[in-house]
Amino acid sequence: MLGDYRIQGRRATEIAADVERAVAEGALQPGQALPPLRDLAGELGVNPNTVAAAYRLLRDRGVIETAGRKGSRIRPRPVTTHRDQTPPPVPPGVRDLGAGNPDPALLPPLGPALAAAAAAADRSPVLYGHPAADPELIELAVAGFHADGVPDGGFAVTGGALDAIDRTFSVTLRPGDAVAVEDPGWASVLDLLAAHGLRPLPVALDDQGMRPESLAAALAEGARAVVVTSRAQNPSGAAVTGPRAAELRTVLARHPEVLLLEDDHGHGITEQPFHTIGCGPDGRPVTARWLVVRSVAKNFGPDLRVGVATGDRQTVDRLLGRQRLDAGWVSHLLQRAVVELWRDVGASPPGVAAAYRERRDALLDALAGHGLRGHGVSGLNVWVPVPEETAAVVGLLQRGWSVTPGARFRLQSPPGIRITVSRLDPAEAPRLAADLAQALGTVGGASRAV
Repeated sequence: MLGDYRIQGRRATEIAADVERAVAEGALQPGQALPPLRDLAGELGVNPNTVAAAYRLLRDRGVIETAGRKGSRIRPRPVTTHRDQTPPPVPPGVRDLGAGNPDPALLPPLGPALAAAAAAADRSPVLYGHPAADPELIELAVAGFHADGVPDGGFAVTGGALDAIDRTFSVTLRPGDAVAVEDPGWASVLDLLAAHGLRPLPVALDDQGMRPESLAAALAEGARAVVVTSRAQNPSGAAVTGPRAAELRTVLARHPEVLLLEDDHGHGITEQPFHTIGCGPDGRPVTARWLVVRSVAKNFGPDLRVGVATGDRQTVDRLLGRQRLDAGWVSHLLQRAVVELWRDVGASPPGVAAAYRERRDALLDALAGHGLRGHGVSGLNVWVPVPEETAAVVGLLQRGWSVTPGARFRLQSPPGIRITVSRLDPAEAPRLAADLAQALGTVGGASRAV
């Protein structure tokens, strides 16, 4: 199982350190299976509980991954390696449709907002002991949450949506807990799960969001938390509809102890309305622990690392307590700049959502003309199922297009590619669709990778 390598150690810490050192030196390879607990315990002459403790340490450090009866194996890559950390270079002359960024031309100018924020800081500098959240930012966020039916709760300003999710994981879950996540889903969330030693339970999607029967199965399997993207889902563009939200609430109501995290990072860039699954028409939360987070990365720019979260007071208090121990607060210069932008152009800059819709629809229509089904009812991306990702990605690259293989977003879902349409001119869509059809060898509505 381990080739010539023999694990050493008598204590759990010694066994874990030996495995970690062997991985670092290359003696144990990514994907290599580790011995069953009792086998290794017998070989080392220790109690099986000692080996179990060592494996827990290794899992918590992100060195190994476990899959129940399938055993434990060395992780394919360290948990600190982000799935997007080393994207393949885009050759000169190739259109980059893989980055997932908003269109810079649709972002509001930051100069006036930052100048106003700096002037406010000059008049009243923020010092230690200052309240963590800008009151006007919270006022604007509360109005938006209330308008969308989100119940009253605590509030926190975070460094974006992922920061809120990360901190919530750290203060509410323990290594080994299972989390229900969308499949395909946001690669950064999948990375966070690994970094926290959490176990993902994939939930299937369609254009209306999580499928109720798949969520029910994940909860029955023991999910302690659920992460849902409300709209502009990455990579599929799914948006939770009103009827689907009601179905998901029915499922969640049977598990009121589960933590629900609703990520509405698409706030401000889509015409699809927000439908919370965490609160019913009576205004009462479905679960005892919940969090809804909105960020400004897509509507105002990724470098404004600001998000606003609301949730039950215990969860928000824990999040804030963890924040106070490290960053302390999100820069008030950034918070104030967001306030200025929000008051000037609104949460959704004029014409932005319509522009992205036009670009998505142009590509979806062009794909349909070649018998190819795409998904993208909201957001910046279109997801296209393909028989084989590498052939599709390489074939498009040869024809002048760089897109993202779906593997980085998938757990168990079928292959696909993500195409970021934020900077795609609708007039380019027919050529892109034709090139993809040619790369896949599409004939008469059927396709084969070539």
